[in-house]
Amino acid sequence: MMERLQKYLANCGVASRRKCEELILAGNVKVNGEIIKELGTKIDIEKDIVEYNGRIVKAEEIKRYIMLNKPVGIISSVSDEKGRKTIIDIINAKERIYPIGRLDYDSSGLLLLTNDGEIYNKIIHPRREIHKTYIVKVKGVFTDKEIETFQNGVDIGGYITAKSSIKILWKDQNNCKVEIKIHEGKNRQIRKMCAALNHDVISLKRVAIGEINIGDLELGSFRELTDSELNYIKSL
Repeated sequence: MMERLQKYLANCGVASRRKCEELILAGNVKVNGEIIKELGTKIDIEKDIVEYNGRIVKAEEIKRYIMLNKPVGIISSVSDEKGRKTIIDIINAKERIYPIGRLDYDSSGLLLLTNDGEIYNKIIHPRREIHKTYIVKVKGVFTDKEIETFQNGVDIGGYITAKSSIKILWKDQNNCKVEIKIHEGKNRQIRKMCAALNHDVISLKRVAIGEINIGDLELGSFRELTDSELNYIKSL
């Protein structure tokens, strides 16, 4: 990636951009061992070695906070031993970013990624009990009794899930679509909860993590979190 030398120096925290221009003109900056005095000189920030007063100048790793609308059929990890497509293939970031939590291969929707360990831990730590919201289509229609059972905790193979919420959004004679909110993150938890009540999942999409909503982000697209979204996470 090419960038003007004075901008690179400023981004690395050497000084203001105007002051960096003065440092260049004064002969205090070298690129690959050669003194550079020409303003506007472009450098390859990934390859060129920049020095100021004999000290190598490096930019801090840029922190990334990404929202992805994951399609079905994509692995929620940085690599896959079976060679299947992963979320990193979609984003193709220069930085080493990691998904915050998981979203099943057969599920779609909101997935957050970052290279900021502090933000990662804020969201992933179970103590915070951040609710995740899902839109789920299942076979059959939940009865009032099943809804009550679902909300109070379901046995999914020796583990009783924590209390959650479920609301029917749409139904016909054969299927229904529900909104489910849980704060746990057990492997395939919602699918197991529905199956325990004899409702197989047809489709599952995560639409929110806490107050961060997927909105109108298109399937397979991603974007950086807004300042307000990031401030919300920092406030947790």
